[in-house]
Amino acid sequence: MTSVKAEPGIVIGLVDDLHIGESRAYAVHGRQIAVFRLTDGTLRATDAVCPHRGGPLADGQFDLTKVVCPLHQYAFGFADGGCTSADVGGIGVYRVEERDGEIVLWL
Repeated sequence: MTSVKAEPGIVIGLVDDLHIGESRAYAVHGRQIAVFRLTDGTLRATDAVCPHRGGPLADGQFDLTKVVCPLHQYAFGFADGGCTSADVGGIGVYRVEERDGEIVLWL
């Protein structure tokens, strides 16, 4: 039986720097990633740029299931990154979690 080493993830910041209901864009390995701290305290991570016209998704409104681009109000689901309001393509969604007070992301 072979052992597979678990990928440790990338620490991108402190969870205390991202208050409940806030979001922020982080530069991670040459990519812009938006991290959202939902009202239930959980974290979600997506590409930070809307595929429609490059809108800053970290500045958009969000709830427990989706983020809405602030430029043209296209909505993207946190579950799969699919656009729920138009046919503009989807965004990447990434595993993210809080670990020992830090935000840990997997690309």
